[in-house]
Amino acid sequence: MSRKTMPGSKREGSNGCSRLGTVTAVQANFYQVRLDDPLDWGSEDLESTNSLLCTRRALLKKLGQSVMVGDRVQVEDPDWTGGRGAISAVLTRQTMLARPPVANATQIFLVFSLAQPEIDPLQLTRFLLTAQQTRMQIGVGLSKADLVPEAVQRDWCDRLQQWGYRAIALSLVNEQGLGEVQEQLQGQLTVLSGPSGVGKSSLINHLIPHLNLRTGLVSQRWHQGRHTTRHTELFNLPQGGLLADTPGFNQPDLPIHPGDLAQLFPEIQRQLNHQSCHFNDCQHLQEPGCVLDKGWERYDHYVQLLEEITAQYDPSLHSGREESQTKTKVRRHGKQEREPRLEQKKYRRESRRSQHQSLADLYAEELQQDRP
Repeated sequence: MSRKTMPGSKREGSNGCSRLGTVTAVQANFYQVRLDDPLDWGSEDLESTNSLLCTRRALLKKLGQSVMVGDRVQVEDPDWTGGRGAISAVLTRQTMLARPPVANATQIFLVFSLAQPEIDPLQLTRFLLTAQQTRMQIGVGLSKADLVPEAVQRDWCDRLQQWGYRAIALSLVNEQGLGEVQEQLQGQLTVLSGPSGVGKSSLINHLIPHLNLRTGLVSQRWHQGRHTTRHTELFNLPQGGLLADTPGFNQPDLPIHPGDLAQLFPEIQRQLNHQSCHFNDCQHLQEPGCVLDKGWERYDHYVQLLEEITAQYDPSLHSGREESQTKTKVRRHGKQEREPRLEQKKYRRESRRSQHQSLADLYAEELQQDRP
């Protein structure tokens, strides 16, 4: 059946034709949408057949409705020949992540490498805490397991178990752990995250062989991976489910209140489930009546991160400096903005009145010197 005579299809500009789909990629003001209903055009390339490049209706822009990867959307007036369409509505999101920007995700799968580069426990903790804030299910994959002894693999899996997470040792060389990963990802919309250079793109290439994503090498100087993924994109898993590949980043932020940090450590929550501290706002440092055992592995990380976010959160530590280096500028319609304050006498132009006064003083001095 030709595209022109396909039942239910209408050319661009017609009314009444709409389909549901999922946003798989966002670039600038264009959105790649995979439609739910298969379109049988006799093509073996089902991926391109079911995908439309869409824009966003002007009404959505006026309403301030954003469109994210993972969004369930309604596409109007698809142009089957040109592969184009327009997003007219965004369905209610079940979940939403700001960084990476992904909607309707159900779990997060972190990938860290056991070697080249080796795991930094504090960096891993940052990623885990960032994932904990989402309240989603969390899985951990330890890649490049073939480069370390089996004892090292067991040690890291046991450590993460004590932290409160299930870890899977992975090797793409001998396909170790791939079956467990496929089972965990099946039927889920999973956000794949982790530092650069740990093998996320290589893992996706094994899970979805036809993609052939570009991979990168680890810097020999900095012992960190080079970025290969530039934007978030969704891929269909052969066993069912969607996988969101996200750009790697080495130092995720922790924009949380200091009082909420303890809730993101499973080790602390396990202890507090048996006995509560004397004070409700206990930070589990040296407060009297604190029941927290300080002998667990990540306690020093907890203290370090608590000090860091406390310094970031306390406005009194920055307000004086900010006030001295910035000033309020009133723009049109009374809108106020902060802008840098220039150092006085260094950048400020001398007024004409001062210039004239200086010239008058010089002239007077010259007259005084010329007098006998």
